[in-house]
Amino acid sequence: MRTNIEIDEKKIDALRELTHLKTKKEIVDVALESYIAKMSKLALLDIKGKIDWEGDLAEWRTPKQELELND
Repeated sequence: MRTNIEIDEKKIDALRELTHLKTKKEIVDVALESYIAKMSKLALLDIKGKIDWEGDLAEWRTPKQELELND
């Protein structure tokens, strides 16, 4: 989707140096992906302790290959 927005050139230049991304489109895409990831993690923290779960955590942590070898 094509959108025209005003972006602070100092921020673009700073991100360009930090990331070595070349285009504004790349910088904006990476920034949006990063922000989405951050907000998704915060949303998960929000539900921490609010969901009842029953199961064997040790079993979940055991690699699947080990389980198959033991069968």
